[in-house]
Amino acid sequence: MSRVAVIGAGYVGLTTAACLADLGNDVIVVDINREKINQLLHNHVPFFEPGLSELVERNTKAGRLNFTTSYDEAVPGAEYAIIAVSTPEGEGGEADLSFVEAAAGSIADAMDGPLVVVNKSTVPPLTGDMVSKVLRSRNQKHSAEVVSNPEFLREGSAIQDFMHPDRVVIGSHDRAAADKVAKLYEPLDAPILITPNIYTAEMVKYASNAFLAARISFINEIARISERVGADAKLVAEGMGMDKRIGPSYLDVGLGYGGSCFPKDVKALSALAERFDYHPELLHAVMDINRDQRMLVIDKLRECLEGLNDRIVGLLGLAFKPNTDDLREAPSIDIARVLLAAGAHVRAYDPAAMDGARVKLPEVEYTRDSYDLADGADALVVVTEWNEFRRLDLGRVKASMRRPVIVDGRNIYDPQVMRGLGFTYRGIGRD
Repeated sequence: MSRVAVIGAGYVGLTTAACLADLGNDVIVVDINREKINQLLHNHVPFFEPGLSELVERNTKAGRLNFTTSYDEAVPGAEYAIIAVSTPEGEGGEADLSFVEAAAGSIADAMDGPLVVVNKSTVPPLTGDMVSKVLRSRNQKHSAEVVSNPEFLREGSAIQDFMHPDRVVIGSHDRAAADKVAKLYEPLDAPILITPNIYTAEMVKYASNAFLAARISFINEIARISERVGADAKLVAEGMGMDKRIGPSYLDVGLGYGGSCFPKDVKALSALAERFDYHPELLHAVMDINRDQRMLVIDKLRECLEGLNDRIVGLLGLAFKPNTDDLREAPSIDIARVLLAAGAHVRAYDPAAMDGARVKLPEVEYTRDSYDLADGADALVVVTEWNEFRRLDLGRVKASMRRPVIVDGRNIYDPQVMRGLGFTYRGIGRD
């Protein structure tokens, strides 16, 4: 059993802490947000992630998982300090590393012996050197080796992703420190890639997210072309994905990517490239396509409704993806704001994200379920592909709408079935 301090009780930090505790380690989470720590001390996880509340409660009761606001309580005696704090987008698109730097300084002030400091926050290459410099300058008595161990957790399946990873990536200038971090993951029996320096491991994370974002933007560009030539982009993607060289993942035609990772990380990688005098043309194209894609439903609504002023439009879903309440960079936010600016009355329903949406979009009317959303509406827009939307009684939905218009931003319905039911139906890349 190892003693691990995890810095940051956010999505990555709490998931990492709970999973490491479940593997038998003694884990303590430190966060300067007292309200968040108080919630966790009362077994309340402050965000939605399937299975995480149960995992936290089980390991807290077992005494393997604890929470504090004090670095002096968390760091002394620890073998590992894992930095899992936010790296928000800076003014120029670059990653804001101020929270990482502050965490490194607080670790240095509290450490009482040799320590392996693990960067799990998404950070650009050269960040490990910055963390090492802070540790050395703030604590010259004790040594600390810095290791990059990027996370690859998908919201909605984070526990599965941690416990059954495709790979574990570890990089450090000190091989012994990298090997020590690898021991934390030995119980998972997963492939472990140890890179010869810290920069390579840091780059793996950015390159992975940028590539997946590029796949999404690529298939959405194919969808735009497919509409014009009469092809069904969903079947085009299916046909592409059957090629073993391509595979089916991240070829879902729709409203583009959102969330806390892809938008921020593509921008940060682009900013990093430009910092080193390289113009990343592909990354700029990926971002441009993604920005334009979410406005496609506005054009389809305007066409179907012959304008948007005074029209009642219901949004089926708000979170950027199902099985999460995350609204960061969610297409729903942009879509709702454009509709409101055009004079439409906007309603919304989401199984998990409405509390957060009320803060971001107070002008929107929030309903208790999908059927209330449809009652008297001129159009519905599928924004998030929650499974419950696939199982709606569509006859009941149509009967309650003022106009039976559905713009399916996630292509969850069959066009022929929908038109057979009497809907005016528009998908993405399949009209």
